[in-house]
Amino acid sequence: MAQKHQLESILEALEQADALIGLQLVTEALRDFYQIQHIAYHWVDSKGDQAGCGTYSLTWQQRYVEQEYLRIDPVISVCFQRFHPVEWKQLDWSSKAVRAFAADAAAHGIGTQGYSVPVRGPSGQFALFTANDTCSDLVWTRYIDAHRRDMILFAHLMNEKALELDPNRAQKTAQALSPREVDAMTYLAIGYSRAQVANQLSISEHTLRVYIESARFKLGALNTTHAVARALSQGLIVV
Repeated sequence: MAQKHQLESILEALEQADALIGLQLVTEALRDFYQIQHIAYHWVDSKGDQAGCGTYSLTWQQRYVEQEYLRIDPVISVCFQRFHPVEWKQLDWSSKAVRAFAADAAAHGIGTQGYSVPVRGPSGQFALFTANDTCSDLVWTRYIDAHRRDMILFAHLMNEKALELDPNRAQKTAQALSPREVDAMTYLAIGYSRAQVANQLSISEHTLRVYIESARFKLGALNTTHAVARALSQGLIVV
């Protein structure tokens, strides 16, 4: 229960963030919650301007820019061409320039284990959410198997907030829920149990689960509680 409450607090902090410092604090909270070495979020807006936040040291961030590592970083080059998450160990680190980059990164506290989620927004916006650590291959594989879903969701939630904070971006229209999804979310918001909601809608709990998962996906929510909260905050349901 304590972990669930802590995660919900992080989600709430992300939703309430009204400046980029809020995203920075969320990356730090996620690093601590998932007990990982680094969490980073970097994006390029529609004008080509770059920004980022995360737990990498300022020294490394400055060096990355000064050395123009963006040009040779295999994580960036591969993620820019793909839509699916990327495991760092599966990339090509064999060239001399890339090996030198990796050695420099390690010297600045960047682990060799990484999982990066590319996200694409409107008008050419591109972002990358990364989890990084120095653990063994076996530990990392188990870690990602356990948290892959969360990492992908947080990548999209972070990007959604970054877009919201962009003063040059037009306001996003919330994705509409179907009438049945609205009914399901509304009853859950009132406090009905799933069995009570299913009974109220004269459907099976299995069918109800389909509506709830569909609504959660549309809302980019981590769990049902978060989905209800987002539906309420976006005015998709009224209680």
